[in-house]
Amino acid sequence: MTLYRMEAWLQRGYGVRFDWGPEGARRLAPGSAYAVVVDVLSFTTSVSVLVDAGTRVHPRAWHDVGEQTALPVAVGRRAVTAEQPWSLSPAALRDAKHIPDLVLPSPNGSAIAAAIKDHCGLVAGSLRNAEAVGRWLSDNDVGTPDRPLTVIAAGERWPDGSLRPALEDLLGAGAIIAACGAADRLSPEARTAAQAYQGTADLRAAIMDSASGRELTAIGFRDDVTIALEINASGRVPVLRDGEAFTAADPGEGVD
Repeated sequence: MTLYRMEAWLQRGYGVRFDWGPEGARRLAPGSAYAVVVDVLSFTTSVSVLVDAGTRVHPRAWHDVGEQTALPVAVGRRAVTAEQPWSLSPAALRDAKHIPDLVLPSPNGSAIAAAIKDHCGLVAGSLRNAEAVGRWLSDNDVGTPDRPLTVIAAGERWPDGSLRPALEDLLGAGAIIAACGAADRLSPEARTAAQAYQGTADLRAAIMDSASGRELTAIGFRDDVTIALEINASGRVPVLRDGEAFTAADPGEGVD
C-alpha cells in the first residue's frame, strides 16, 4: 500500500471530516481535535437518554463485557429482567430506575468510542442532540484545519461481521455536520453527508422505513426508533471525561 494512498484517505486540510465505522475512526481520530461517534440505532441515542437523566455512561466493546467492573453493565435487548433492566434499548433505559453509572457495551458505536478514546476528544452525537453538539463544537473552534473534527457514522454489521452502512447514521452525522456551520471547511465526504441530511424531506419517515428501522420494529422495538427520532429534543452534549465516561458538558464549558 503506497503512502500517498493512505495519506489521501485522511481528508487532511479540511476542518470537518466524515468517515464510516471502526476503520474510518481508527484512521482519522489520531489527527483530530475531536471526534463525534454517531450510532443512532441505538448506542448514541441511549447515551443521550442516559446523560439527560444524569447517568455517567462507560463505553465498552462487546468482547470487553467480561472485564472486571463493580459497575452495572447493560445487557442485550432481549435479556432484560426486573433485576437487570438496563440494555441498549433507549426505551428500556428511559423506564429503568436511575443509576449514577452504567457500562453500555455495543458492537458498533460503543466499540468505536472505546477504541479511539485515547486519540482525541470524544462526543456522542445523535439526532436527539445534533444541534447542541454542532453548536458546542463550533463555539469552541473545533472544525478548523488547525483543530479538525471527525464525524464517524458507526454503521451496522452484516452477518459476516463486515460493515453495513446505515442510513440513520449517515443522516445523524449529516445533521451534526450541518449544525457546525462550517460549510467552507467541509471535506467532500462531510459535505455530502450534510447534503444528504438537508435533502431528506421527511427524516422520520426515511429512518422509520430504513433497513434498521424496519428491523427494530419487526423484533418489537419500534419505541427505540421513535425515541431516536426525537430530533433536537436534548440540549446536552455527552463528552467523554478522562477516557472513562460520557457526561454532559457544562453550560459555557470550553474544550481542552
